Amino acid sequence: MDLKKLAGQAGQFLTRAVQYTEEKLGSAEKTELDGHFESLSIQSDSARIWTEKLVAGAEAVLIPNPGNRVEDMLFEKIEKRRPNRLSNLEYLGLDMVQAGNEFGPGTAYGSALLRVGGAEQRLGLIEREFISNAVQGYVQPMRKFLDTEMKTIMREKRLLETKRLDLDACKSRLRKARSMDGQSAAETDLRKAQADFDRQAEITKLLLEGVRSSQAAHLRHLNELVEAQVRYYEESHKVMIELQKEMASLSLIPDATVGSAVVPPTTSSATSNASAPTLTSSSTTVGVDGEAKSVDEGGPWRRAKVVCDYDATSKDEMSLMMNEVVMYSSKDGELADFVMAKRGTQTGRVPSAYLEPMDD
Repeated sequence: MDLKKLAGQAGQFLTRAVQYTEEKLGSAEKTELDGHFESLSIQSDSARIWTEKLVAGAEAVLIPNPGNRVEDMLFEKIEKRRPNRLSNLEYLGLDMVQAGNEFGPGTAYGSALLRVGGAEQRLGLIEREFISNAVQGYVQPMRKFLDTEMKTIMREKRLLETKRLDLDACKSRLRKARSMDGQSAAETDLRKAQADFDRQAEITKLLLEGVRSSQAAHLRHLNELVEAQVRYYEESHKVMIELQKEMASLSLIPDATVGSAVVPPTTSSATSNASAPTLTSSSTTVGVDGEAKSVDEGGPWRRAKVVCDYDATSKDEMSLMMNEVVMYSSKDGELADFVMAKRGTQTGRVPSAYLEPMDD
């Protein structure tokens, strides 16, 4: 360790501390910056404070759970990605689907639970997509602005304050110098300190002037947030309108009970019952692409827990999320490489290796 250098730094720090204390006590002069610089500094502080409030408010709206926000922050720092978790709506939808299968899809209540559960799951997917778009389009860019530009400005302002203290300390030494040699050395130090201060003031001023120009980028990010909200509410509205129509049609379907006599259905009841989900080996469901299709599962439906995330690679496949519960069907009760699975009203092929049977 260079003790001479360390001693010099300690002496310089002590000089700055003395100068700062004397300024606070009013016994030392303080170099004032021009009015334009002070105005830019105030605008910069205001932009930083309000941006921090806006980012914190947006995060609280998008991710209300503080624990989840902390988890997201750790994931982003360590694994450079956000954790993929189910929303509360999707958990509710899964419970409704399982309850509907338990009560029986042939009953009015069971059929209604299946339909509402599927709608809740779609709403959950829409919500997760909205949160992802809002975070990427608004929160992350604004957070980056705080972590880069504003931190740089704050660092340069602190450095400028240090240069100012050095300059004022040199001015004080020059006034107190009595000998010619002391005055000459103090003048040399003063010229160097003045040059350093002027250069740092110019650098800081340029950075402060750039804060206002960043508002154009902030406006674009705000537009992205609004667009994400528009899509979210529009898609959610469509799902709820469709669910409302389905629930209205269910009120016209008589409740089927076990052991009741078989009555030939009328044309209207047959049409209504055709749309209700069943647990038979062949049914008409809605695929992951949103289109109705007929599926031959080849066996009874069973419950399974997803052990790992899976992204569908074709239209006839269905994406999976770890820890969610889905229904699957396989021939003769044995798992093939791919089995048919469904989540609410969505259905598609999935790899059997991603499923852990729960009903065995």
